[in-house]
Amino acid sequence: MTQSTDAGPSGGFAADFKDAVTIRAALLVLGVLALQLAFIASYVGAFHQPRPREIPLAVTAPVPGVAEQSVRQLRTLPGTPLDPRAVPDEAAALRQIEHRDADGALVVDPGGTTDRLLVASGAGASLSQALEQVVRLAEESQGRSLQVVDAVPAAAGDARGLTSFYLVVGWCVGGYLCAAILAVSAGARPANTTRAAIRLGVLLLYAVIAGLFGALIAGPVLDALPGGTAALWGLGTLVVLAVGALTLACQGLAGVVGIGLAILLVVVLGNPSSGGAYPYPLLPPFWSAIGPALPPGAGTYAARSIAYFHGNGAAGPVLVLAAWAVVGAAVTLACAAVRKGRPGAAVGSGPPDGAGRPETGADDDRAPAAGR
Repeated sequence: MTQSTDAGPSGGFAADFKDAVTIRAALLVLGVLALQLAFIASYVGAFHQPRPREIPLAVTAPVPGVAEQSVRQLRTLPGTPLDPRAVPDEAAALRQIEHRDADGALVVDPGGTTDRLLVASGAGASLSQALEQVVRLAEESQGRSLQVVDAVPAAAGDARGLTSFYLVVGWCVGGYLCAAILAVSAGARPANTTRAAIRLGVLLLYAVIAGLFGALIAGPVLDALPGGTAALWGLGTLVVLAVGALTLACQGLAGVVGIGLAILLVVVLGNPSSGGAYPYPLLPPFWSAIGPALPPGAGTYAARSIAYFHGNGAAGPVLVLAAWAVVGAAVTLACAAVRKGRPGAAVGSGPPDGAGRPETGADDDRAPAAGR
């Protein structure tokens, strides 16, 4: 007695391979390989050799002319690790730190041999440590010693000032996964503007919930991040919405491949350039240049500003996130409007279970024609 099977007779390995791995699947696999290699190159390139570059440093002294002389000496350091600027007094130097105009301040004592360095570990422990190392070497070369004061310390539960980064990464992951799930469940490209608007509405609701719970976990629940919960909630909502709208826009432009494009922007390029593990002055030029313009970098900088600097410096990053959200939503709606105007573009919830569907239409949110 022979065993029956639903599969037809095999046409040989070549035919089976062609059926198992379509040309579209092969192209997608090559795309995944390229994304993987880009991931490795981006993270290793950003982190393999952190080096301070033009760290903003306020310099002051009680005697006129001393601060300016110190600035000239610091500007001659090899590799330009510092960007020193003279300020009138210590209060002005501290304001520069609190307003995020400088990452530290050197208070020179012309009557002694010990100067004070004010740092802000709340902006990232790696940055304050790098600044201390550079200034200490410069001081020792002049036969002077250095006293370090942490003017804006990270909270006890915020190890190395990384909580803001991890919080924003979590929000970013939620944003593109929410958008990706909407694509997987109903088609990457919505068939009309109504459905695109519904997806954006679902994303907004998700962003509000995700922003709230992320702020609660990092703040009151784990006591890992100071700052107002309401402000962090608003920031989280904007981060999730920006990343989700970006992902929906990429899907509208490129179908399922758009998910990979969103991952490229947010994960491959955005995370290592965000200033989380190593703030901008420690990153290579390419990553320090793109970081502030991408959602992870804007979100991380704004989160640290809210937590430790009374919101100072957060306006620019918030505008960046808002721009991503608005442009992403506009592109999503525009793509849906273009598809609606094409002949044969139908409305509905998609084909019923088991219904045949051409492979090229797998990205579309459409219903089969009536009467089939």
